[in-house]
Amino acid sequence: MIPISDLLLFALAAFGLVVSPGPNMIYLISRSITQGRRAGLISLAGVICGFLFHIIMVSCSLTAVLLTIPYAYTILKTAGVVYLLYLAWQAIKPGSKNVFEPRADLKADPPGKLFRMGFFTNVLNPKVAVFYLSFFPQFIKPVNGSVFTQSLLLGVVQIMVSFTVNFIIVLLAARAARWFSANPKWIRIQKWFMAGVLTGLAAKMAFDKAK
Repeated sequence: MIPISDLLLFALAAFGLVVSPGPNMIYLISRSITQGRRAGLISLAGVICGFLFHIIMVSCSLTAVLLTIPYAYTILKTAGVVYLLYLAWQAIKPGSKNVFEPRADLKADPPGKLFRMGFFTNVLNPKVAVFYLSFFPQFIKPVNGSVFTQSLLLGVVQIMVSFTVNFIIVLLAARAARWFSANPKWIRIQKWFMAGVLTGLAAKMAFDKAK
């Protein structure tokens, strides 16, 4: 069983992923603003199913990689640190978008298409795959039991964090977009706060040793 402290740290990393600009967030906010909350929630259901696809694929892959390839942990750990720093830079670089700068030119689509688009937006999102492949190994220890079971547990935590944050954002998308538009200084604060969290996680991960 993964220690609670590690699960909480992983949840923080998952939060950093979910609030960083990316295809999933931009799509969900855009749908919620242009087509209403119901469309946003249907799209969110598709996104969550996309996470399930990633979790099953990555769990099977990590079970094979971590148990058969020497130094796999170190390689994936390095990739995780680099990826966190990349996300931090993306948050604060000149011209970067915040999560409430959506596309507003989407046409209305039926529920089935909304679900499929949410699903494929997530399945084809490289940010999610990289997150799983580079971050799961940091929290998986063979002494804690089955690698596959630990991967599934981390996946459940990630889905819970992602669903909770995205659900709130879908419900408040239009109001939040108007608020950020009227208070642009908070956009910069949000970006630097997110970059600080991601950089802190990268530093901790870099100095952690395999157990």
